[in-house]
Formats: sequence, C-alpha cells, structure tokens
Amino acid sequence: MVDPTVFWIVAGAILCLMEFIFPTAFVSLMMGIAAFLVAIASLFLPQYTLLTGLWLIFSTVLTIWSRRLFTPKRRISITGDDLEATAIGGIPAGSIGRVLYEGNSWRAKCADETRDIAPNEPVHVVRKQGNTLIVLPSRMIDHG
Repeated sequence: MVDPTVFWIVAGAILCLMEFIFPTAFVSLMMGIAAFLVAIASLFLPQYTLLTGLWLIFSTVLTIWSRRLFTPKRRISITGDDLEATAIGGIPAGSIGRVLYEGNSWRAKCADETRDIAPNEPVHVVRKQGNTLIVLPSRMIDHG
C-alpha cells in the first residue's frame, strides 16, 4: 500500500502540471493545491476515506474561491456607444420583443410597460438588464 502522504503529493503534482498542459480555468490547479493540503493532513489522519472527503471539500472551496477572485466583474452598462436600435417585429405593451442593436438581434422590452412599440420603430436603449435591452420609443425621447 502506498503511503497516503506520497500519494497526495504525487496527485497534487500531476493535477498542477495538468493545468499548464490543458488549461481548465484554474480548476486542475485548485484541485492540485487541495491535494497538497490533504498531503499535509495525511500526516495526522492516515485514513484514505477521510482524506478523499477532505480533498473533495478543499477542491470545491478553492475552486469557488478562485472563480470569485479571478473572474472579472461584469459591467451592467450597454456594450457599445450607439444607443439607437430598431424594433424588429414590434413589442406589445408589457411583453418582450426583439430589436436590432449594433447589427445584432436582442431581446427587448419597453421601459414604459403601458406602451406598444410598432415594427421598425426607432427606439432608444435606456439600459441593459441581463441579456434584455430596456428601450423607449425615440419619439418619447425626442419630444420629452
């Protein structure tokens, strides 16, 4: 039987090397670091079952932590400089429709949920909510 400390050191080294060969957004690296931590714990706890459970917990916690640390914060603002779009098939009051914005079709809804937007009507992008654009008819913006 292999010494648990040696096993976890070798497993950690293999997982860390795998990250450099096959990048996995730090998942393999975090699993390797977790294996090194378990190698330290194996000096006090030589039971493979407990060590495997500990490795699973460490891997999960480190992977979640790395995602929060290394993932860039998302901006809520509109991606482009152009704030004009065109309703593709019209947007009924209070419903979701589609607009053509910067050459792409986007989900959209009117900021004023009591208004309809006609097909091919120019609209002004007010904000972005998830992957849906919140728009107002341009005539409302131009005339106040």
